[in-house]
Amino acid sequence: MDNATKKQLKQPDQFVSLTEKGVGWAEQNRQTAILYAGAALVLILAIVGSYMLYEHRSNAAATAFGEAMQTYQMPVANGAQPLPPGIKSFPSETERAKAANAQFLDVADRYGMTKPGKVARYFAGVTYMEEGQNSSAEDTLKKVASGWDSDIAALGKLGLAQLYQETGREPQAITLYDELAKGKSDTVSPGLAQLQLAEMYSAEGKQDKAKEIYAKLKDSDKDAKGNPGPAGSLAAEKLNPTPQPGLRQ
Repeated sequence: MDNATKKQLKQPDQFVSLTEKGVGWAEQNRQTAILYAGAALVLILAIVGSYMLYEHRSNAAATAFGEAMQTYQMPVANGAQPLPPGIKSFPSETERAKAANAQFLDVADRYGMTKPGKVARYFAGVTYMEEGQNSSAEDTLKKVASGWDSDIAALGKLGLAQLYQETGREPQAITLYDELAKGKSDTVSPGLAQLQLAEMYSAEGKQDKAKEIYAKLKDSDKDAKGNPGPAGSLAAEKLNPTPQPGLRQ
């Protein structure tokens, strides 16, 4: 065995050296090491616990939201068409909206940080509108429209635009419809916003403006193969309505 080999064998292995240094530091700083380990464990438990709590609250919120939607979708009593025995109903749409509104508000107030809670606040605004409480509807929908979740905020803006339309505030409605028409949310597509704006113009007797929007939408809303999209198809139908059976043109 040559001298160089003997010298290498006598040198401590780098890994062993580092390990010994680490053990030495831990021995000299045992209390600090314990504190660091404890802090890391607390942080991990806090993260896991927060996630589990959020999941639990989200599930509870979804259940409560589903119950509110069941109320909102209950039938309204109609003397001409009696309901089967045991089916709960409401005497009017206003009464139904009032009952559903209370449930939606409860979900929004208790679970406001969850997605079901945020959507519930939007429906609270909608049911306020159906009750005729326009001031409360506007305040509620503004909260939804200013949220950080762009998809839910778009719903709030759509609700506000419809409220402004119904209360004679056309310029404010147009501003929101135009904003939504330039957006990219999954809940309110640009095509839907343009259709709503065209419908508003049509209802006000401004057929030229409505037809202009329909024509542009018919040409622009197409898929990669050139087939009409949902909004484009509706726009084309509005421009050339299908005659009803039995009616002469």
